[in-house]
Amino acid sequence: METSQSKTRTPRHVALFVQSFEGSGGAERVFLNLGCGLLAQGLRVDLVMARHQGHFLDQIPAGIRVVDLKVKSARESLGVIHKLGRDAWFWARMVLTKKPHYALGALPGLADYLQQVRPDAVIAAMHYPNLVAVMARDLAKVQAKVVLTVHNTLSQEIANSKSKHRCFKVSKVEVDQRLFPRADAVVAVSQGVADDLARTLSLPASTFTTIYNPVDIERILQLTAEPLTHPWFTGDGPPVLLAVGGFKPAKDHATLLRAFALVRKKRPVRLILLGEGSLRERLTRQAEELGVTADLEMPGFVDNPFQYMAHASLFVLSSVFEGLGMVLIEALACGCPAVSTDCPSGPQEILDRGRYGTLVPVGDEKALAAAILQALDAPLEKAKLAARGSEFSLTRATEHYLRLLEARRSNES
Repeated sequence: METSQSKTRTPRHVALFVQSFEGSGGAERVFLNLGCGLLAQGLRVDLVMARHQGHFLDQIPAGIRVVDLKVKSARESLGVIHKLGRDAWFWARMVLTKKPHYALGALPGLADYLQQVRPDAVIAAMHYPNLVAVMARDLAKVQAKVVLTVHNTLSQEIANSKSKHRCFKVSKVEVDQRLFPRADAVVAVSQGVADDLARTLSLPASTFTTIYNPVDIERILQLTAEPLTHPWFTGDGPPVLLAVGGFKPAKDHATLLRAFALVRKKRPVRLILLGEGSLRERLTRQAEELGVTADLEMPGFVDNPFQYMAHASLFVLSSVFEGLGMVLIEALACGCPAVSTDCPSGPQEILDRGRYGTLVPVGDEKALAAAILQALDAPLEKAKLAARGSEFSLTRATEHYLRLLEARRSNES
């Protein structure tokens, strides 16, 4: 049997638990980078996925073992609900809603994995995997450390949710208040996220640890060297603006398009939007109404956005809210000047309150257009931007996670 002291030894086997790689970047890319960082430090790394699907699957290194739980439905977890004790009714409320998230169905599979494989630690990403990780550890009755990671600003997620069901807005807070104290650590990807969590959940600030997302700077620089054949980056054409992110309300591409239309009235310029999402058709219609389609391209998700970052004249982030905004870091690492909304909560930290790029109010197309024009006229030095991006390195973030995994819980000291 493992002793309490075993929790403090240097971990040699870490499981990363995600729902899938279905997203357009964000937490998926973070966990891929973290897995590579832990592997480079000599750890055994398992990537446990509720569903083995999505982007980046071909980028998983051979040294990382993939465990596919093959979850089809949240209701797959109902078979173990009688074993959850005081959490049974709480879990039933989550699973028996109208459209429960499929990741909840990973509970029995993850518990079985923990019992059979016995990793030293589990690091989970995002809301539902966080929930499942804590419950699975308790269900499996093992000593694995559980580290939860929060990648978005909770209060903004709640405020911007279009859900008509009151239970959604209550349950996120209720879930986090119930489970965060039961985890060994809760990582926020920015100080802004950590502060917001403490306020929103009425939990002590000491509950949360800030670790910036790991960015694989070396890999980014290698990928920027790949040839980019897009015709807008050959010859002496107009400057090209770039945005990278899913077409969803939080990214507020609508404001960016309005700002782009204002900039085009002042000077020739082009815009590339990399990403996919439910708002593609709406954005296409808006572009037509604004008369900017001739200078706009939306090529969808691309495996290597860093080629574009390295060649673009300016990177623009128009989000309503972010957890950190890792694409900003990636753009800086590529030496690309940046303009961003001053949204909760990462851009201000990344750009150091405007030292490494202009910050503008959320939803203000006139301010965004003015900042774009100014940045195009007087861009910051590429070397200065690249140096700032390198401060968010994979090595530094991996070291922070390792120290966290090695630390004794405060209530055990």
